[in-house]
Amino acid sequence: MHVEWYGQSTFRLQAGGVTVVIDPFGDMSAAAARGLQFDYPPLEGVSADLLLVTHEHTDHNAVEVVGGDPVLIRSSAGTFESPVGEVIGVASEHDPVAGTQRGANVMYAFELDGVRVAHLGDLGQSILRGEQAAALGQVDLLFVPVGDGPTIGASLAHEISTTLGARWVVPMHYRTHRTNFLETADAFLERFEQVTRPGARFELSEVAEGAVAPAAP
Repeated sequence: MHVEWYGQSTFRLQAGGVTVVIDPFGDMSAAAARGLQFDYPPLEGVSADLLLVTHEHTDHNAVEVVGGDPVLIRSSAGTFESPVGEVIGVASEHDPVAGTQRGANVMYAFELDGVRVAHLGDLGQSILRGEQAAALGQVDLLFVPVGDGPTIGASLAHEISTTLGARWVVPMHYRTHRTNFLETADAFLERFEQVTRPGARFELSEVAEGAVAPAAP
């Protein structure tokens, strides 16, 4: 499986002639008016067979920047058929107060190239509930927010990765040289014995199991 990180929570996964894009961001120039730096390069020339959106915030739901004619699963919990087979959308919250501050979030799980993938979006709950963990199932490749603030932070992100039994854990939604908000991934990564730091694009089969921290694009 080929994995590419575009920044924030945006990923493209490719295997077996199928492309999955998750949480694309669009024009973030309005963030500057609030003093927020968001300098990830725009998504250009990206197409997909399956497009997943975890929630309706502008750095996650820019479906218009993704080409092709993808099957779109947008901010929806449930069980869906898709080009990769069954996709499970698990209802969750963007904050620790039942979604009353930042709204709903959907965590997605699916299989690609024999690998069970889960992307947790902007999970902000104070704990991953047992029924949510059961619905996600045993995970091989986990994309988890670690930047704290509007999402979970390092400690809970690590706990969840252990609960789900993830073999590869990719942090997302954290401060890099492209942004000036959120916490960095350092406190999360230091909890792992094995940390691999590939480029923004990498082959999953070529990285060791443990934490995988792609270079910021």
